[in-house]
Amino acid sequence: MSLDTDRAAEAFAASSDWTVGLEEEFAILDADTLDMVPRFEELRDAATAGDAPLAGSIAGELISSEIEIRSGRGETLQDAQSRQRDFRRRLFDLAARRGVRLGATGTHPWADYREQHNIDTEHYRRVVDGLQYVARRNNTFSLHVHVGIRGADRAIAVCDRLRAVLPTLLAVSANSPYLDGRDAGLHSARSQSFTKSFPRCGIPDYYGDWATYAKYIDFLVATNSIVEYTQVWWSVRPHFSFGTVEVRIADAQVTAQESDALAALIVACVAQAARDEDEGRPSPIGAADLERRIVEENFWRAIRFGMDGHLIDFTTFEERPAPAAVADLLSWTAPMRAELGIEPALPQLNGAQRQRRAIAAGAPMEEVYATSVQETRQSYAQEVPTR
Repeated sequence: MSLDTDRAAEAFAASSDWTVGLEEEFAILDADTLDMVPRFEELRDAATAGDAPLAGSIAGELISSEIEIRSGRGETLQDAQSRQRDFRRRLFDLAARRGVRLGATGTHPWADYREQHNIDTEHYRRVVDGLQYVARRNNTFSLHVHVGIRGADRAIAVCDRLRAVLPTLLAVSANSPYLDGRDAGLHSARSQSFTKSFPRCGIPDYYGDWATYAKYIDFLVATNSIVEYTQVWWSVRPHFSFGTVEVRIADAQVTAQESDALAALIVACVAQAARDEDEGRPSPIGAADLERRIVEENFWRAIRFGMDGHLIDFTTFEERPAPAAVADLLSWTAPMRAELGIEPALPQLNGAQRQRRAIAAGAPMEEVYATSVQETRQSYAQEVPTR
């Protein structure tokens, strides 16, 4: 993973607008107890032996009780989603044959991070050695969306414009009310655990142009702060290898339909931010150079209350219900959604809302999680590839 910022700028110069890549992370679970189990290597090796397309999609993450699938580059959102549906179906079929389940919430409700095994790769050995407790503590699951953006300055401008949008995307995606065997009282315990712990994480600073961002990366390298660009874990970042803007704010989604809808909304936001930049329009969601401390107020509200709370309108600086903020995103992105054929079918209640209502009704943690795992199995495992 090169840290050559000149070469990264060349990757953006050669990039194509609106290509899409999807990455989904799942917990690997014992079929009976729903405890996390360290069987990544087993699933990876089984795919390598019997399912070459799936093997090419599988990636390891920090712990061996986690597995990720990647769509690869789709020329459009629809192409990427078609690829990902195929890989999902293959993965869930493989998991069933190996006698494990897969979970798709932002955290596992009761897993003890101290009992999780880290996978043995150079990258993750470096992460654990460098971050120690911070890395070991991070047992979280997310959806990442890459969108191709041509031009390095343009990519930074898009990242800047998306800063004000990130908390609303988190509220939409919130799906992790539990952590460490108890109700955390939050909608996204994953965000609190991960983004408030890792360095260079959460809402990024405003950079303005590629030269300023490259200067920041060069500073980190020169001071021996990082050796890989992926050690900059901002919730939106330019990806040096792919020439994409990568949005990393979202919890993993309980159902395939929710994952697809969320990815569609994220792609629409990235594309609309790029189009607004091209046409010199100020953002109707919030100024690109908003102080980080201001955006963080909404970030906390999304963590704590999700779609049941209120978010600050960064144009009026008044509160409004979170659903109104989502309606503003849909209104703002309408031109690019029409151009790209994107219509996200967002659920009436997201994962955190469904779980929090079950908690409020007195359902025990094990029952709430079992219900989510069953929803995941029914939606992801039954997907039919459309390619």
